[in-house]
Amino acid sequence: MPKRSLVEKYLISPVQEFIRDSRAVGITLICCTLISMIVSNSSAAENYLGFWQLELFPTTGALHLPHSTLHFVNDGLMAIFFLMVGMEIKRELMIGELNSLKKSLLPLFAAVGGMVVPAFFYYLWCGNTPYSNGWGIPMATDIAFSLGILSLLGKKAPLSLRIFLTALAIIDDLGGILAIAIFYAEDISWFYLGMGGIVLAVLITMNLMKVKRNYMFFVLGLLLWYFIFNSGVHATIAGVLLAFTIPLRKINHLIHSLHDPVNFIILPIFALANTAIALPDDIWIAFTTTLHHGIFMGLVLGKPVGIFLFSLLAVKLGLSTLPDKMMWRQVIGMGMVAGIGFTISIFMATLALAGDEAQTTAKIAIIGASFASGLFGFLYLKLLNKRVVKKAVVEKES
Repeated sequence: MPKRSLVEKYLISPVQEFIRDSRAVGITLICCTLISMIVSNSSAAENYLGFWQLELFPTTGALHLPHSTLHFVNDGLMAIFFLMVGMEIKRELMIGELNSLKKSLLPLFAAVGGMVVPAFFYYLWCGNTPYSNGWGIPMATDIAFSLGILSLLGKKAPLSLRIFLTALAIIDDLGGILAIAIFYAEDISWFYLGMGGIVLAVLITMNLMKVKRNYMFFVLGLLLWYFIFNSGVHATIAGVLLAFTIPLRKINHLIHSLHDPVNFIILPIFALANTAIALPDDIWIAFTTTLHHGIFMGLVLGKPVGIFLFSLLAVKLGLSTLPDKMMWRQVIGMGMVAGIGFTISIFMATLALAGDEAQTTAKIAIIGASFASGLFGFLYLKLLNKRVVKKAVVEKES
């Protein structure tokens, strides 16, 4: 065996081992979040915040693309992330954990509960205030950060739990995007939506005809993204739509190819870009407002309550079944983690609330609620796993 160089031994090999660790994504996202929040509130804040608002493409002209660095990350790069998770969901629906109607319906019911109940909690606090229009803010689940927190549990979190959370979060985000399109967006272009529909129909036809040329799916997928982006609907939905048109036989290879670039390039950039938030000097005032309480309670309490109750109701009514190797207590923990609203919640806050003060308060509430949800969910699932392992050992010994 050839002797390894010092670079390979002390740099390349440790990096490769870290990437193979199932907890690596969560650790990376947390580190990027901390770094970004610190820099955003340091002497380098002006240059750092300015970088994410840097204009990449002109807002005028025939070709309309994401104009700033932040929009390029959220509308462009994150569409690739949604493509990967969309393909994972399709695989599970076809041959995996969600391959029966009853199993596949459970994330749908859970997602509905995870949208309706948080919106209700928010309305209890803010229904008769100037902030009543913000009911959609606690509806969303940030897929990247919630899966990142779940990854910190490593192999202690069953695959079925990760798949359940992924499916639920996609439906939640689609629900949030739909709410934006119906209630918040002012300029929906039906022309671009129609063009996107035509491209989608072509992609579906290619799938049915078993077209073997992979590049054709991605060329048309890029065109689909462009039409969705210009329609006024959040562009990341194009990634999910494209994923569901890709033939099943190609999915495993594509997921494998995208896994490391998405998890260790796109998601860290996403975390840096979306936590570049300058906090005000009088930040503590935000914690006393009804707007803060409505968002915080909606995400931290409304999410787990809604997800658990609607899931339980679906199973009790015989409409769905709990995935194999998943316990109800794990559903509660997953509901806590789903309270990480973050990017879609912040985006909805900028659309639903008028004035910098209200938007800043909402961002502070979302960040605090997302941090609390992630922490509570992680600790709960970690302690729950220890109890399950201890119980199994006792039963084995007896």
